Amino acid sequence: QVQLVESGGGSVQAGGSLRLSCVASGTIFNIGFMGWYRQTPGNQCELVAAFISGGGTQYADFVKGRFTVTRDVAKNSLYLQMDSLKPEDTAVYYCGANIETEPLHEQDYWGQGTQVTVSS
Repeated sequence: QVQLVESGGGSVQAGGSLRLSCVASGTIFNIGFMGWYRQTPGNQCELVAAFISGGGTQYADFVKGRFTVTRDVAKNSLYLQMDSLKPEDTAVYYCGANIETEPLHEQDYWGQGTQVTVSS
């Protein structure tokens, strides 16, 4: 059994900050991709920030310079530090990962989502 659990969402005023956490647990051999997505009103789920194969990071243009993604490999955890939040950042944020439970056997997993609300 593999599970992703997010935490850290909440309500803040514009210009404020939040820190999201995601922890993967269960039978895990390797995590090849781990990232944050968000669902905003009228939009499909979109990538916010992620660690990709090879150890690199990727950011959406609309968060670059404001958000920082970090990963703790030993703890199978991913974090998203969100600063200078804007009302348009309001969304449900999801943690997603491609996980090998054993060599060459991988599957995508998703957390339950955490609500971020930014007021003006």
